[in-house]
Amino acid sequence: MSIVTKTGDDGTTALMYKRRVPKTHARVEASGCIDELNAALGMARATSDDGWLTKELLTIQHNLVTVMGELATVEQDRERYVRDGFAPVTPELSGHLDALVKEIESPGLFSKGWAMPGTTIVSAALDVARTTCRRAERGVCALRETGETVNPEIIVFLNRLSDVLWLMARQAESRSN
Repeated sequence: MSIVTKTGDDGTTALMYKRRVPKTHARVEASGCIDELNAALGMARATSDDGWLTKELLTIQHNLVTVMGELATVEQDRERYVRDGFAPVTPELSGHLDALVKEIESPGLFSKGWAMPGTTIVSAALDVARTTCRRAERGVCALRETGETVNPEIIVFLNRLSDVLWLMARQAESRSN
């Protein structure tokens, strides 16, 4: 089957379970921001030679696939989504990020004032991912404000992830010095 389906030629796109919505729908916008974040994390991972960082970024990327799947599912299909074996976003995903914060901060990583992105390629890529994460978080909040049901754990996860990415960028900078 070709990647070219032509089903989106009318300005709509499919969510889970073949529900079609306009490409400008807030749910599509939020999911698209998560997709961009995943790509930005892939860039950061590809530029890093730090095994710990690449492993953690890959774990986060896998978790973002979970976020995208849930965002692409409307409320009416939520039970079916879980019944079909798809996992919703849970506090455990944010818990992993909380553990990363403690791990990164434990050696005394501290940054005073504003961090200027661009010290290293890896830290710059992580800062791009961080700002993309913040946009994704705003997109999910905007989706919720439209009255759509949004798992609040997604917002917690994205909020925590942006903190982790900031710390990872500063850690990459400190390791390069």
